[in-house]
Amino acid sequence: MGRQSFGIDPETIKSICLQIRDVKELGIEMGIVVGGGNIYRGLRAEKQGIKRVTGDYMGMIATIFNSLALQNILESNGVETRVQSALHVEKVTEPYINRKAIKHLEKGRVVIFAAGTGGPFFTTDTAAALRAIETSSNVLLKATRVNGVYDKDPERYSDAKFYSKITYRDFLEKGLKVMDATAITLCSENNLPVIVFNIRGKNNLKKIVLGEDIGTMIREVI
Repeated sequence: MGRQSFGIDPETIKSICLQIRDVKELGIEMGIVVGGGNIYRGLRAEKQGIKRVTGDYMGMIATIFNSLALQNILESNGVETRVQSALHVEKVTEPYINRKAIKHLEKGRVVIFAAGTGGPFFTTDTAAALRAIETSSNVLLKATRVNGVYDKDPERYSDAKFYSKITYRDFLEKGLKVMDATAITLCSENNLPVIVFNIRGKNNLKKIVLGEDIGTMIREVI
């Protein structure tokens, strides 16, 4: 949503899509899991008198909105894509099928995974970890609006400590919040490295793929 308080900011989504295109031009296979917090967060549900389960499904539907927007802008910039959804919305997305997703990746398409895990009580982070593991990805890149992992919110505290590298165990024991514990546990159990980085930084996505030291690396041994 960029600097807006709601919805999709055209300049922000275009900037992200151009970064994705630049990485695709390097021949990298890429899957994307997109959230829906700019439209609706399931965690808001109970405060609004809506049951948590219903709210989570509303949040999943919001991710389909964002996935379709991302697909449209990517394809207008020459990137072939497929949207696969964990909720069945056949007229606008494919159902998530692991083998089919891998085939799309092998054919050079960007696969956008919508609707989280398809079940309530799981975050977008957990969905991203799950899809990365299912597709045998080499690394999970967590795009945020801060530079990586800190001991507390750097947008609120000027003395927040930045971690350039941290183990899964230390991340969990310190109770760090940039990713949820379930997602980090999944990555730890499957030895999937995670890089948390600022998507707003110029060419950060490409820099990471090319091996530059951007953001925070989370892995078993540092």
